[in-house]
Amino acid sequence: MERAVPLAVPLGQAEVFQALQRLHMTIFSQSVSPCGKFLAAGNNYGQIAVFSLSAALSSEAKEESKKPVVTFQAHDGPVYSMVSTDRHLLSAGDGEVKAWLWVEMLKKGCKELWCHQPPYRTSLEVPEINALLLIPKENSLLLAGGDCQLHVMDLETGTFTRALRGHTDYIHCLALRERSPEVLSGGEDGAVRLWDLRNSKEVQTIEVYKHEECSRPHNGRWIGCLATDSDWMVCGGGPALTLWHLRSSTPTTIFPMRAPQKHVTFYQDLILSAGQGCCVNQWQLSGELKAQVPGSSPGLLSLSLNQQPTAPECKVLTAAGNSCRVDVFTNLGYRAFSLSF
Repeated sequence: MERAVPLAVPLGQAEVFQALQRLHMTIFSQSVSPCGKFLAAGNNYGQIAVFSLSAALSSEAKEESKKPVVTFQAHDGPVYSMVSTDRHLLSAGDGEVKAWLWVEMLKKGCKELWCHQPPYRTSLEVPEINALLLIPKENSLLLAGGDCQLHVMDLETGTFTRALRGHTDYIHCLALRERSPEVLSGGEDGAVRLWDLRNSKEVQTIEVYKHEECSRPHNGRWIGCLATDSDWMVCGGGPALTLWHLRSSTPTTIFPMRAPQKHVTFYQDLILSAGQGCCVNQWQLSGELKAQVPGSSPGLLSLSLNQQPTAPECKVLTAAGNSCRVDVFTNLGYRAFSLSF
């Protein structure tokens, strides 16, 4: 008598839906908690997941340690950007920015502390907010995105105090010059604009695509990432990833990377970048590619360096993008493991 072959138990509709969600997930944003022991990640479904870095990095870590401590619905649309203050996580979606208390987020049923919408030209306009930037000396928050403006919000009162206008297409990225009250913005119009926050004036414009050595017309003119360090700026996107001397508006190093880059940051004597492709790229300031470290996502949209002095055991680099995973690099040489939604 033949033994009956057990049939596979069909997945329930909820399980199928979750599997499809994970398959098509994109993680747009990340932010480390003030204590340095937790990482928040925001995805294209409007969800925020909070991971315990300390548990995942523990010598006793299990697979369950790499799953979220909590996941909650934060926005109706994608979570494009996040930043952390000393108490709050701020998240941005389509036309709104919300605040969440870090201590409350680790509990089930977390509720937003507040939700604010920048003043848009019409009530029908709901542009995405692509970038958030804290201005600690002013206790203010800078928001930028689809309406081509930089909005300044007072964090104490929640009021929008002014708008900086100059971009002619939507804005992708922001960076702060910490030694001076100046902010840089990069956008779809191909320009990096430098703003003086004391008088809300645009004081410098670098149209990167107009420089022949940077231009790559087949990729477009858009600026997708930028970072600053004193008088230096690095930016990329459609044009080549390039190191600039800001005072002279001069490109000093063109990095030999064909794929458009979506995130860039200065780290010690290196520049780290990521974009199309699975690798985190490590560059010498001279333009030499020191290393390419592969991750698990086919494309990367954000890098996060956890350098909180309160949690030196959690000092890691995390990278996320076109998958449901956040890659964790305990040193810059290799991917140690991945956290997963």
